[in-house]
Amino acid sequence: MKIAFSIFKYFPYGGLQKDLLKLVRECLSRDHEVRVYIGKLECEFPEKNCELVEVECSSITNHGGIKRFSDFVEWHLANNHVDLMVGMNKMPGLDVYYAGDSCYQAKTMSQRNRFYRLLPRYRQFLKFERSVFNATSKTRILTISDLEVPKFQKYYHTQKGRFFDLPPGITPFLMSPEGRKQRRIKFRAERGITELDRVLLFVGSGFKKKGLDRVIVGLASIKQRIAGNCRLLVVGDDNPKRHKRLAKSLGVSNEVDFLGGRENILEFLCGADGFVLPAYDENAGMVILESLVAGLPVLVTENCGYAGYVAAADCGLICPNPFEQSLFNSQLVDLITNPRRDQWILNGLKFAKNQDLYRMPHKAADYFEQFLNEDYPK
Repeated sequence: MKIAFSIFKYFPYGGLQKDLLKLVRECLSRDHEVRVYIGKLECEFPEKNCELVEVECSSITNHGGIKRFSDFVEWHLANNHVDLMVGMNKMPGLDVYYAGDSCYQAKTMSQRNRFYRLLPRYRQFLKFERSVFNATSKTRILTISDLEVPKFQKYYHTQKGRFFDLPPGITPFLMSPEGRKQRRIKFRAERGITELDRVLLFVGSGFKKKGLDRVIVGLASIKQRIAGNCRLLVVGDDNPKRHKRLAKSLGVSNEVDFLGGRENILEFLCGADGFVLPAYDENAGMVILESLVAGLPVLVTENCGYAGYVAAADCGLICPNPFEQSLFNSQLVDLITNPRRDQWILNGLKFAKNQDLYRMPHKAADYFEQFLNEDYPK
């Protein structure tokens, strides 16, 4: 079988980009031929055993570049046949869409004013989303959480039979309490962090979307309520200028370290005291599960797709919707002072051994093979 994947932007630390690589490698392991279309390639693509098509899609606007990318892919496919076209971004002509992003129309209606809906950007993104989810479309949709499904169905009347659930797909690793302790000691020693220091960890390449401002405001609020030093480590590939200004204005610039994108996330998960993700919009949140598996207590907002795993594992706290900063601040204190912290750690490690948190690429490839041998759902 020949499978094509498309993604508009590829960089090394994005969750969608990591998922793409896992899917490509799983398909290659099954002896399928794989082609990957990429618009903006910001690093070397790690997998060499596939056909890579770099698309020239420069434009003065982001939505203009995406339109050029989509048009090229459509033209190229017409002249270079594949059996299945899988999109990591919403665009016309897909056989399968990997639903890593939330519902654009729902977000627009709840977070934007009516003037935004007059912009060409809005019209194009809505058109692309409609091409995937409209009831007249035949695109199958692979979902990594059920959080957004009702929203898509509300706005596009998407048939239930076109949604296919996937389990999470974090990189398999199991952590023993002793192994975690040794990694923690090593991580802190290398960075001059004592056991009296309280370390919060934020991981994500979209600082605004994932709520870094909420964490910085919370840190400023609680630093006088916590014994010892309290630090925030920010790991992610994004422009930190806006959030550095916020930290400075709140008097916590010395307590916030912007570390850029990193490969060794596991070391940070073991070395920190708590992981925080008060996202404005998060369809899944793979790092939530990575924290759980590493035994790191977490505090996440209810609207994160994988927040339910935190409740199921009993390994931290969930901030309810609608978001209230004062409540989040109190939960931030609770996250690093609660006497149940040791139990949260053990709960997370135990949960990781007994749950299917790793099989997303395998299940997705099963679906790809299934789709070629059946009619489209009605």
